[in-house]
Amino acid sequence: MALHAFRPRLLECLKGYDRHTLAADVGAGITVGVIALPLAMAFAIASGLKPEAGLFAAIIGGFLISALGGSRVQIGGPAGAFIVIVYGIVQQYGLGNLLVSTAMAGVLLFVMGLTRIGSLIRYIPIAVVIGFTNGIAVLIALSQLKDLLGLQIENMPADFFGMTRSIAGAIDTVSLPTLALGSACLALIAAWTAFDRMLPTVLPEANVPGRRGLLTRTPSTLVVLVAATVAAAALQLPVETIASRFGDIPSAIPAFVWPDLSWENARNLVAPAVTIALLGAVESLLCARVADSMIDDLHDPNQELMAQGVANFVAPFFGGMPVTGTLARTWANVRSGARTPFSGVVHALTLLVIVLLAAPLAGHIPLVSLAAILLFVAWNMGAWNEFSRLRQFSAQYRTIMVATFLLTVVVDLTVAVQVGLALAAMFYIHRISSLTTIVPVPGTDAQGKPVLPEGVTAFRIFGSLFFGTVGKLEKLVEEASGHAPPRVLILDLQMVINLDTTCLDTLASLHRRLQKRGGDLVLCNANEHPLSLMLRSGFLDQLGVENLVCDLQAAIGRAEALLSAPAAAAAQAAK
Repeated sequence: MALHAFRPRLLECLKGYDRHTLAADVGAGITVGVIALPLAMAFAIASGLKPEAGLFAAIIGGFLISALGGSRVQIGGPAGAFIVIVYGIVQQYGLGNLLVSTAMAGVLLFVMGLTRIGSLIRYIPIAVVIGFTNGIAVLIALSQLKDLLGLQIENMPADFFGMTRSIAGAIDTVSLPTLALGSACLALIAAWTAFDRMLPTVLPEANVPGRRGLLTRTPSTLVVLVAATVAAAALQLPVETIASRFGDIPSAIPAFVWPDLSWENARNLVAPAVTIALLGAVESLLCARVADSMIDDLHDPNQELMAQGVANFVAPFFGGMPVTGTLARTWANVRSGARTPFSGVVHALTLLVIVLLAAPLAGHIPLVSLAAILLFVAWNMGAWNEFSRLRQFSAQYRTIMVATFLLTVVVDLTVAVQVGLALAAMFYIHRISSLTTIVPVPGTDAQGKPVLPEGVTAFRIFGSLFFGTVGKLEKLVEEASGHAPPRVLILDLQMVINLDTTCLDTLASLHRRLQKRGGDLVLCNANEHPLSLMLRSGFLDQLGVENLVCDLQAAIGRAEALLSAPAAAAAQAAK
């Protein structure tokens, strides 16, 4: 298998790069950098980490994904989908092992891209994707109720039932000031978002990329952070802030940290590493596909996975959490007029400048405002209308989606994806096997004249002969093993699109049963794929090349020749 060449999209985009493109990329990058600031901190805190873990991941991971990736406009960084996974890993394995798991996931992602597995990720059924995305959104929303209500919970469990029990047990500790500020933040986010959506109809030029003013460029998340911080300070509200829980955010370049990469430690972290890699691959490539539809372009999925791998391998050495493609920031990047991956580089540099110059100010941000932002993210993350549309789809689609959703919420994302893919495969096998039919060829024509000689039975096979349809072939074997098997059995394979080794073994068994009873098997109209397997496996030598003919008429002629030979001699020859 040929390995995928490492060709970052940025190098291609720099050909013919001019000052107009630079201006568009810089403007979009600064806008997205401002948007990424609150989200990076919110995702880290919700994951059980310090806010700087999200900021450093957005800076380092975002820079590497844009500089080395396969998409023109995708923005990388911490994502809401990782919250539940990261929180569970921290609870079970500890922060140090999260860094090791992330680095291991980076290696897996790079290998997936290098070996061209990125092209296969797109084949994950949409029912599985919607199911686990909605399930993650529910868990994110549930995990933020603690900070939204100001509940006194020392350690929030990572599982669904543990979270619900903890929230129910601490419901009498609700902080009214925290609840009031959180409700105001949610109302402000909703109002600002509605204003942003209505603006293009009132002011059409605001919908043109690169033509939006300062007010329209200001994200709702930043508005909420500033408003909540000012309100909490001015009214002296007794609410928890970033500084009161985590201390001050370092206003310096992140220091290099060497995780415990020993084999003894790494072999116990294979499961979390695979989970991070799988989720990162799916999220990034889904985001890249959406970005393609917005700019009429095609991304390189394998190059994107290699960039994701490098980013996730490097970020943990600076204390960063896992990163992937982020849909909301990518959408904002396109809407702000981005043209090349350089806008993502500017986005990372903008975050770095903000951290270096204004990190101490972030300590005054109320945690409830970040909880409100994450509730809004969870709401937009889920495809909730898909539940109301379930009746429009098949029972198989409904089963896969609902099962994946419920397992994500109550069990685990990895289990949910595994079960969802297994169900999808089983339903697909059942569907394809049901389309495969074996139809008898009539012994007489429309005028009642014999078509098949006496002692000859013929069947036409339509569809795919694979392990899921072996039962249909076995019925022919049973008939051949009966008291009155046909003297010659003809199988017309003209409409057989493929043949696997399981059904080939069944054909060999059918041939042996007929021979033991003095009969013969004749095949006709074999297409390229079935014929190739018959040749490579040696089955054609067992059958005899004279018993594989070009069409049904030739097969009937071959059957007549076999019938003319004494049956006893044929049986003796078979022995």
